[in-house]
Amino acid sequence: MKFELGRCLLNERLMESGMSAESLARELLFKPERVYDFIENKRVMPLKIAISIADSIGCDVCALYELFPYE
Repeated sequence: MKFELGRCLLNERLMESGMSAESLARELLFKPERVYDFIENKRVMPLKIAISIADSIGCDVCALYELFPYE
């Protein structure tokens, strides 16, 4: 089944984990602006980065975006 990406849910996952965008950026050696670009849907996370983010905040990769079945 194909899926279409909805909005990024990174901010919600960060709040659930108690981690800030700045601390996530520090942990992954990113500029905070890059994390904020993901949060604000200015950039789509590449899979490799999404996996690292999910591992860092303790969630499933699929929980980082709204997913809609594509027909």
